[in-house]
Amino acid sequence: MSKTASNAAPGVRQSMAWIHGWLGLLAGWILFAMFLTGTASYFRPEITRWMQPEIDLRPVTAATAADTAVAHLQKVAPTAEQWFIYLPDARTTATRIFIRERPNPDPDAKPAPRRPELRLDPATGEEVTARDTRGGEHFYRFHFQLQIPHPWGRWLAGLCAMAMLTAIISGVITHKRIFVDFFTLRWSKGQRSWLDAHNVSAVIALPFHAMITYTGLITLVAMYMPWPIQANYKDPATFETAVFGAEPDAEATGRPAALTPVAPLIAKASEEWGGGRPATMVVRNPNDATATVTLFQSAKDRLNARGGSIVFSGVDGRRLSASPPPGPAAETSGVMLGLHMGSFAGPVLRWTYFLLGLAGTAMVGTGLMLWTVKRKRPGAAPFFGIRLAERLNVGAIACLPAGMAAFLLANRLLPATLPARGDVEVSIMFWTWFGLAALACVRPIRRAWTETLAIAAVAFLALPLVNALTTDRGFVRSFANGDWLFVAFDLAMLATGALLGFGAWRAAQKSSRPARKPRVAARPVNPLREAVDAH
Repeated sequence: MSKTASNAAPGVRQSMAWIHGWLGLLAGWILFAMFLTGTASYFRPEITRWMQPEIDLRPVTAATAADTAVAHLQKVAPTAEQWFIYLPDARTTATRIFIRERPNPDPDAKPAPRRPELRLDPATGEEVTARDTRGGEHFYRFHFQLQIPHPWGRWLAGLCAMAMLTAIISGVITHKRIFVDFFTLRWSKGQRSWLDAHNVSAVIALPFHAMITYTGLITLVAMYMPWPIQANYKDPATFETAVFGAEPDAEATGRPAALTPVAPLIAKASEEWGGGRPATMVVRNPNDATATVTLFQSAKDRLNARGGSIVFSGVDGRRLSASPPPGPAAETSGVMLGLHMGSFAGPVLRWTYFLLGLAGTAMVGTGLMLWTVKRKRPGAAPFFGIRLAERLNVGAIACLPAGMAAFLLANRLLPATLPARGDVEVSIMFWTWFGLAALACVRPIRRAWTETLAIAAVAFLALPLVNALTTDRGFVRSFANGDWLFVAFDLAMLATGALLGFGAWRAAQKSSRPARKPRVAARPVNPLREAVDAH
């Protein structure tokens, strides 16, 4: 016996619409935070430099920075087990140093406290002092760890990325006018406007959205699926040796030997890499007969983010070994990581990554808004699920930017010598974010949008003024001195504040309009058909 169309089993597109809507909703609030903070991370060195205004250095060659760093370490830690030296470049102008002390031979003794990171002037090797801050590294770490202890934050981020990838695929299958709607953007049309905004932000950067989601999953695939490595290698160290050519570290002999000059080693490595630059130098057992100097190639010279390494003798400078040419799997993994992080990108491509990341953030945000708008009926009180989704939308879309602005404002307003200052900055971000979200829960929904967006706008607009009042690198002076990083940062904050202010103004306009009278439906509503027709 035949069935009516309304009672027929849903087809592929109807099923995909259901998957697309619910997966996008359940993971959407976390995905919005991941997209927004991940997009900011494309400028994490610049954010860190802005958050440490005391450091104003000019770039030097890698050889000069390495020489001055070694000279400083010979003074402060000549008998350490390892020196980790992160060489500066055009974006990170200070030399960063980490020292690993030798373990105490007494097994009952307390381990020595970990030495804090040092930052040096690469031209002189003198230690530079600056306020303690997490800088742009905080946004980078949060976007894939979600401020949750390892490894649970990464697992949650991975689950959300899987939901995102599924939502992208199901959205493409569901959307029957994907290229036509790309050129359609209608304003002030309620649900239709949110759908148009969602379509445009999704289609305009669809290859980027798919690439960034898939490569984000691949970078942590060994954590999500460790069984192939466990089945083929007896331990992780054996795997790393086979793939990356890492050799076991030799123990110190106790026989002193002068450390060879490192500048010639950098020249040899650069020649072997075809002009590639070193990013990191690790000195093992300095001033010992077994000393080694390992140079790691910068990922900024190539698409593969995992560059090669060369090991030299720290006594006579002989080349001892080098990482093997990467196999197909290792090469693919490194390229995926490079595509995701964009470390190879120059200024133009980096800004392109940033703008496409903002499009991804808008895609997630408009999708969350669309879910609630589609399910609200004029004149009818929304049920609990819709009210909860509306409040979570405010908390993610409007309150998170306010928290990020509070993080930056705290960097300027907290005393520079405050203990654990970097942790306090991070705490202020989360207290602001969650505090505003809680406040929004007790406000009428339309006023909650207006108020939280206005607070976020004021916070971002205040940043250039607060920066000028608390440092000597305000907009006018920075412009006169050609300090373009601080000039660009102030302009970016003003633009962000203006965009959020526009959103607050639109929300206020909408809240002042009288509610429309409900229209009588001309035919029964079929939710599955509506979901497909909307796409």
